[in-house]
Formats: sequence, C-alpha cells, structure tokens
Amino acid sequence: MDNPTTNFDVLVVGAGPAGIAAATRAAEGGLKVGIVDDNAASGGQIWRESREEHTAEAKAWGDRLRSARVLTLFGMRVFDQPRANVLLAEQHAEVRELNYGKLILATGARERFLPFPGWTLPNVVGAGGLQALVKSGLPIEGRRVVVAGTGPLLLAVAAYLRKKGAKVPMICEQASWHALARFGVGLLRFPGKISQAVMLRRDLSGIAIATKSWVAEAHGSFKLESVTISRSGNLERLACDYLACGFHLTPNTELPILLGCEIRDGNVKVDDFQQTNVMGVFCAGEPVGVGGVDAALIDGQIAGLAAAGRTKEARALFSARRSARRFAAALERACRLRRELKELPTPETMVCRCEDIPYSRLQQHHSWRAAKLHTRCGMGPCQGRVCGPATQFLFDWNPESVRPPVFPVRVESLASTTAEQ
Repeated sequence: MDNPTTNFDVLVVGAGPAGIAAATRAAEGGLKVGIVDDNAASGGQIWRESREEHTAEAKAWGDRLRSARVLTLFGMRVFDQPRANVLLAEQHAEVRELNYGKLILATGARERFLPFPGWTLPNVVGAGGLQALVKSGLPIEGRRVVVAGTGPLLLAVAAYLRKKGAKVPMICEQASWHALARFGVGLLRFPGKISQAVMLRRDLSGIAIATKSWVAEAHGSFKLESVTISRSGNLERLACDYLACGFHLTPNTELPILLGCEIRDGNVKVDDFQQTNVMGVFCAGEPVGVGGVDAALIDGQIAGLAAAGRTKEARALFSARRSARRFAAALERACRLRRELKELPTPETMVCRCEDIPYSRLQQHHSWRAAKLHTRCGMGPCQGRVCGPATQFLFDWNPESVRPPVFPVRVESLASTTAEQ
C-alpha cells in the first residue's frame, strides 16, 4: 500500500477556531505548517455554517488561514503515533504519515450525554448534533423541538433552530435560576459577552426557558413522540418531534493522552505558552479547558506563536487569555451537573449504546477497566466517547489508558502500521 509522507515544521491537529488560529500564526512566521481535520472543511463544530452564514470573525480567520498558505489536510483522521514526531492519519483507503518538528493539538470538545429512559429512541439527538444535521440539510421547519441539558450551547442551538423554522416549546436548563443569575452578574466584567447575551435573548423571545429542569424520560413506539420533564420537582409531558439534549461539553483528550500529555482535572495541562509536558507538543482550545471561541482563538494564537519561536508576541496575549479563562471558569461553575441527574437511569436504561450494556450490569463493577473487561462497555465504534463521560459522572470512573487506534480504522490501515514497525 502506498504510504505518502508529508513533512511539516509545525503540524496542527484540529481545524476549529483554536487550530485555525494556531496554524495561521505559525505560518505567518515563515514556517511550513499543515493542519489536519477529519471534517471536509475548516471551522470545527462552532464555525460549521455554509459560507453565506459565516460570522465576520469566522470569515476573517478563514481568509487569513488561506493567505498564510497553510497546507490543509481535510477528511483525514489521525489515529496513531508509531514513533516520535510522526502521526498516522487515514483518509479513505489511504494511510498518510505526517512528520513534524512541533505539534499543536487543537482537538476540540464534544457534547456530554447522560443516559435516561428513552434516550436511545430515534430523534433523540445531541443539541449540537441536531444543529449540525440541520446545517447539512435536515429539514426542521415546523418540527417541534425540545432543547434540554445545560450550558450556553442550548440557547445558541434553540435560536438557530427557530431561525430555520422549528417550533421550540421549551428550553430545559438543569442549573438553578440562582446559579444562572450569579453567572449573569459576573458578565458585567465582560462587556462583549453582555451584548451577545442580549442578542441571544432577543432571538429567543417567546420561548419558555425553565431552570432546574431536565428530561426524566423520552417516550415513543418507533421514534420520539414526547418527553417527560422534571421541572422544579414537578413532572409534565410535552409532545415533540425532536429532543436536542446535551450536558455541556467534554474535551477530546484521547490523542493528547496517547502522546503522553499530562491530564489534570480532565484537561490537558499546559504551561504559559500552551506547551504540554511532552517537549515540542502544544495544546490549545477546549482540551485545556472548555471556554468557547474567544478562549480558543487566544490559546491557538499563543500556541502558534510559541511554536514559531515568537514568544514575545505570544506573551502579549497572556492578559487576554486570563480574562477569557476567568469567563470559562465562571461558566463551568454555573453549569455544574446536579446530583439528581445520577438518579435518572433505571436498571434497564442502556448506558453503552454501542454494546447494549444496561445500567444494572455496570453497577456490578467498581472501575472503568473492570466494566470493559466484563461487559465490553466502551469497546464499540465510539470507543467510549459517549459512555465514558457518562460513567465518569454516574460512577466517578476514569479511563486508565488510551491505546491506538484512537479512532476506528480499516484493518488494512492497522496492518500497514504493523508492517512498518
């Protein structure tokens, strides 16, 4: 099998806001820079819109990325590191070897899902997942969509879906009104966030926003038909066509862990210049702490500048990063998951959807490793990306290791890497 090799001074994994900023700033320093992402285009989940819908900020960074002559490797998924300074990526029927001097990991985050009765029904989807489907052409006009979970993504998704013609009867936020009010007062320190919040609230005018509320059960024979909402301790049932549900975000740390990066409190540990404990490996954006676009762009710029040796320019961004991280910390406190959510699964509720492992079977084990060995929990196609964070919340389990391939790949791809070693 052909195994094309590409060499870079700096390689960036992930083409969301953090990766775009990192690649751009590194390339502007005259280095040969590549950016690899498994999506067909740059932007990640947050900037996934069509070009006509791009924000001015997204368009500006996209133009800057192209002007910097960064080599883009899209539709390509990194799955292994066979040796130092080399990553392997799969694209269709091809495995490509990516050599680098320095590496910037901007692998982003994914939605956190928590199991409850009926969450495996068709049309029960992640909030961001439904938004992505609609952006890709799923018709939503006239459909009733309940949006539930926690975090600002719920509001953004609800506003987007309404703009596309969906009917949103309710947004269910598990945080209390007190926690959200305290967070709102804290926005006084971030004028830009206040204006964003005002615009978002205007877009959501007329939609009920219920705090201290969550989905207790989803109902339907062959697909979703209605949901039971726990609202301040009272149950009520809402008819709907879709449930967009997500409990904030969890960082994608599988590749950093595989490379030996230190993890602290669920995030990749970095120094002032976004460098990890692995020499020459930097990390930016959500893997170092979920903080949104502003934090991701600043992290990415610092990482790109530092990788290019432009530390003085990177240091000039430290103050802005501190401010962005303060906002992220306040958001994390406001969206802290309630203990009541641990009581939602029944013994029959599936927790590992890939391997059909119910809650009752997992209760018999004391660790993630034991559950994997005895039930195959986390060993299906998603490789624990859904059930891992769920069991971490439900049972306080933590993954003990990450082994290649980081993502499911073709047998031929695995065979080629074995032959090389």
